[in-house]
Parts: sequence; structure tokens; C-alpha cells
Amino acid sequence: MLATTLAQPQVLARLPLQNLLKNALHMDRTSSAAFFFWAGLAWYLKPIAGIITDAFPLFGNRRKSYILISATLAALSWLALTVTPHDYRDLLLVVIVINTFMVVSSTVVGGYMVETAQAMSGSGRLTAIRQFVQQGCSIVNGPIAGYLASIAFGWTAAACGGVMFLLVPITVLFLHEPQKRVDSHEVLHNARGQLINIATARTMWGAAGLMALFYLAPGFATAVFYKQQNDLHLDTQAQGFLQLIAGVFGVLAAVGYGIMCRRLKLRTLLVGCMVLGTMANLGYLFYSSVGQAQAIEGLNGFGYTLAELALMDLAVRATPVGSEGLGFSLMVSVRNLALFGTDWFGSKLLDQYGFSFDSLVIANSATTALTIPLVFLLPRMIVGRRDAEI
Repeated sequence: MLATTLAQPQVLARLPLQNLLKNALHMDRTSSAAFFFWAGLAWYLKPIAGIITDAFPLFGNRRKSYILISATLAALSWLALTVTPHDYRDLLLVVIVINTFMVVSSTVVGGYMVETAQAMSGSGRLTAIRQFVQQGCSIVNGPIAGYLASIAFGWTAAACGGVMFLLVPITVLFLHEPQKRVDSHEVLHNARGQLINIATARTMWGAAGLMALFYLAPGFATAVFYKQQNDLHLDTQAQGFLQLIAGVFGVLAAVGYGIMCRRLKLRTLLVGCMVLGTMANLGYLFYSSVGQAQAIEGLNGFGYTLAELALMDLAVRATPVGSEGLGFSLMVSVRNLALFGTDWFGSKLLDQYGFSFDSLVIANSATTALTIPLVFLLPRMIVGRRDAEI
């Protein structure tokens, strides 16, 4: 989780890339948000990686070989970025390639996580561990990304490549998977079975629909970056410190969720966490000074992380058995497409249609709030029990 999260262009490299696009290539908010939308193309097609890794064993196994090959190619692609010219299209092309290899690794790790969670009836706890690591990445990412953004961009690419390559020795040492021989007819049968399994999984599609509606709100992540530099006059290291604050509170949210998921039913957690996430978003209406920005980032890091935890817990529970990689990646793809697409849309509303930042925040919070009553339509079989209940 550490390698496939921290080494993403949208994580450790995001602040350096945003700074490069804004201050070296002089891109506006819309162009900058569009860069990250198209850079994440492979993440929207993650289900393709899911069905391939679930149905087509590579060198006799479904997990290990895919991780080793994709992690190595991703690390090499990061090294290629160190010599890529600082041109919008050239940078975008190489980042798309990097994400393609990273998606395969992330899909396999996610499938492995779902298998483990379902085997031990521990979707809430394992989701909390996953989010704990991701928020831990934010703590590390904030100061390091802020520093990397202030020096030559080649160091960012080298750092991300090094982090990604850590997955190779870890996989060799710790992921033990029995060899499995599969003939061509069985491979085709597996692929057909995966598609049928997913197509008939009503609960999974209901969960995916709820996630899509929650995330399908005008985004303002890129707008916040520009506001931090243009209005609050922060440098990249100060911006990184804000990410550190959000990460610390995100870790607290993950620890709290890991405890509460064994005491409360998922339906209760979904409603409560989504309400807190929506309220945390409204804090950006008061984003007018450095002190207020620090408080708001901490509040959002806690509230929005709780909402993400509950939704990912739902995604793990709703994933069909036997299609872990495909099912989970499909729901994560819904999240990724909505997040990066709405950020682009929100930037366009600001740059081309004259929306104010505050109106964008209100529209975002109102849209996410509308999805909360839909939680009560989810089947009791999935949301009517606590973690670790059979």
C-alpha cells in the first residue's frame, strides 16, 4: 500500500507537478486540472487490469508475477521522466505510461487485500489499515513533496521510482503463492466467469452507484492549490505542511474507524461518516488565512477520511467472491473518475464561467449531502452488520 500509494503521480509528485505546470509552464487552473484528469486515464480503466489479473494467471500465479513485472516497469518509467522535456504533452504522455504500470500493481494489491478481508470477515479493520497507510503517506508526502517542488524536478521522478521499486524485494520475500497451471480453455472460461459474476452482482453495482453520486460533485482541489499560492502567498514547503496536517488527522480517523467498525453497523457508520465529510467540506468557505487554512485542512483530513473509510468498507463487502481484483478495481475506478473529472469541471467553472470559490464549495457540499439518504436503500445483508460478524 505504501509503494502503490506514495509513488503515484497524484501523490508524491502532485505538488511538484502542479508547481511546474503553474509557475514554469504558466498553465491556468483548467489546464492543470485537465493534466491530472488525463494522467489518471489508466486508473479509470482499472477494471481491465482486474479481469486480466483475476482470470489470467501469469507464470502460474495471479498476484506475484504481476506485481514484480509492473512494479519494475513503473520504476523504469519514473526514471524516464527525469529526462523528459518540460513540455505539457511530453510530460503527460510519460505520466500516463507510469500510471498504466502502477494500476496493475495497485489492482493486484487491492485484490489480495479483499481476499484477506473476506476470509477473516474483517473488511472494516483492513480498510482502516489501508487508510492508515494512505494517510501515513500524506504525512510523509507533505514535507517531502513541498521540498521536492522547490528543487529540480528530476529528483521527484527519481524519488517516486525508488519508492515504487521497494515493492519488488517485499514481494519476493513475503508474497508466497502456490503455482497454478491453467490451460487456454480454462483461461477463457475464467474470463467469462469473471464477467458473469460481476454483471450479476447487484449489491456491487448499488455500492458503485452510491460512491459515484457521493464523489460526483464539482471539485476544487486544484482551485485550493492556486488559492494557497495566489491568495495566501504560501510556498511549496508551506503547502506541504498543510498536507502533513491533513495526514495526521487522517491517521486519527483511520484509528478511530478501526475501533468503531466493530461496535457499529456499517449503515450507521456510512451515514455518520458521510455527514462529517460533507460538513468538513464546508470549512473551505473560511479559507482566508494561513491559520484558518491549517485548521480547515485538519478538519477535512479527519472528516473526509472517515467518509472514504466507510465507502471503501462498503466496496470491500460488496465485491463478489472470486472476482476480488475486478470488483474492487471497478468501484475504485468510479471514485477516481469522479474525483479527477469533477476537479477539472470545477476549475472550468471558475476560469470560464465566473463561479466564485465559495459557490463551488457550496455546490460540492450540497451534492454530496444529497447522497446520504440513499444509504438506507442498500441491502441489509451488506450494511446491517458490524465488522467481524459472520
